[in-house]
Amino acid sequence: MEKIKGPVNENIRLFTALVHYPVYNKKGAVINTSFTNLDLHDIARASATFGVEKYFVVQPIHAQHELIHTLINHWIKGFGARYNPDRKTALTRLNLVDSVEEVKLQIKEEYGSLPLVISTAAKAYAQNIGYEELKDVMERQEGNYLILFGTGWGLEESLIENSDYVLRPIYGPGVYNHLSVRSAASIVLDRLRGE
Repeated sequence: MEKIKGPVNENIRLFTALVHYPVYNKKGAVINTSFTNLDLHDIARASATFGVEKYFVVQPIHAQHELIHTLINHWIKGFGARYNPDRKTALTRLNLVDSVEEVKLQIKEEYGSLPLVISTAAKAYAQNIGYEELKDVMERQEGNYLILFGTGWGLEESLIENSDYVLRPIYGPGVYNHLSVRSAASIVLDRLRGE
């Protein structure tokens, strides 16, 4: 079956960032979370599927960097690259950085302008924007867009306050609302970039 590809505006560049710091724990304290293998792989795959330019992993602990590099090198350069070329393709988009500020500066340096920042959260904010509305904004105001996904119990408040947009939470039919970050990332990217 031939894949039907929808129109893509090449003047809109989308980036994702998985933030391990600063985020909250369940008691509301600001912490640094550890990476998980599933998040690295699954968000890289979703990012590749939905045409994300780069997937950033924000992790300031350098001992974690070493582990992540070992894992990524297995899939990009080692046996994993031959065993699963699709995984290699997805993981080549991954960039490991220390902070959200570093993400923004890298995008500016490589793509010519700072990104507009879009935070995600499981709770509603007064400044929430819906998915269709954000898609309209992106079409009207082309450029770089960075979506922040928080680990733990979500992005620290200053990241949300300093964002240009905060996406409306993902709701199901009931009151339960605690998706894994990799599930949330896939849903968000599908809503913004899916057919």
